[in-house]
Amino acid sequence: MKTLAITFLFILSACSSENNTENSVPKTPEAKNYVSYFTGNKVDRITAPKGGICLMGGATENDQAMKWFLNRADGGDVLILRTSGTDGYNSYLYTSLGIAINSVETIVFKNAKASSDAYIIEKINNAEAIWFAGGDQWEYISYWRNTPISEAINKAIINRKVVVGGTSAGMAIQGGFYFSAQNGTITSQEALLNPFDTKVTISNESFLDNAILKDVITDTHYDNPDRKGRHIAFLARIINDYKVQGKGIACDEYTSVCIGEKGIARVFGNYPSKDDVAYFIMPNTEIPNNKPEICKPNNPLEWNLNKVAISVYEVKGTSAGTNTFNLNNWIDGTGGTWKKWFVENGKLNE
Repeated sequence: MKTLAITFLFILSACSSENNTENSVPKTPEAKNYVSYFTGNKVDRITAPKGGICLMGGATENDQAMKWFLNRADGGDVLILRTSGTDGYNSYLYTSLGIAINSVETIVFKNAKASSDAYIIEKINNAEAIWFAGGDQWEYISYWRNTPISEAINKAIINRKVVVGGTSAGMAIQGGFYFSAQNGTITSQEALLNPFDTKVTISNESFLDNAILKDVITDTHYDNPDRKGRHIAFLARIINDYKVQGKGIACDEYTSVCIGEKGIARVFGNYPSKDDVAYFIMPNTEIPNNKPEICKPNNPLEWNLNKVAISVYEVKGTSAGTNTFNLNNWIDGTGGTWKKWFVENGKLNE
């Protein structure tokens, strides 16, 4: 009997052990909706950022403009937000430019689900500088608009004077108006021949809260490919659809516009060795009720007004960023030239 009892207990114990083993198998961890790359000090450093906006044309980063951006972080933490790519900015910003900062972290969003992730929100709340990499602006907009991400970014801009900036798509999302690229990109020729093409997707739905750029729409890669014509079509649509005298800021590929907290834009580039230009564009204010003569579906844009419809301040970008434009009044500038553009039967003339 004793032997049978011992045998029974052994079998019972084995079954119990087997069940416990099954119950303790760890579950597969839930996959993150983002990837993080970190460089520097993991202890957060609180500094006093100076605010400002860096707009970059889309090719290789301009070192002097990036130094301007980093200096305004006041030695704090820099956060790179993107929806593609990897950690290309980390070592460049942390070591290559010679500006002391506490850390650089790149967060790559895999999908829109990351837009409510507590870790990313915390990183935005701790950053002194936020940079938007190039990529697909519709991904940025569709992932972040009306989410905790855009809310946290805007609180950082308004309440803590965090400096922000971006290149290519990262510049394209900075204005109060923006080309969303929801239906893909569009060429200048397509937009001018039909400013109501389904690919001309312009919005002013609240996204990034850069007050100085409230009525501004930006565009990039101005020299390659040529995007001047489509930018003018965007402005025509803003006047037509929103009854707002919108303005434009654009950069050639190697040009950067850096806007300080007082609304003065400095233009960085490689002039005179390269013809790097920034453009500040608006409807000619000398013409009352300035609007296109023809802006309707399936018709070439006509915005002529005796060949002076649009005023453009063209500014060469230099390594020292000495040439400027005042975004408070859109009148005063240094080192630039005022020009008149107009559109005749779907063709832009400078």
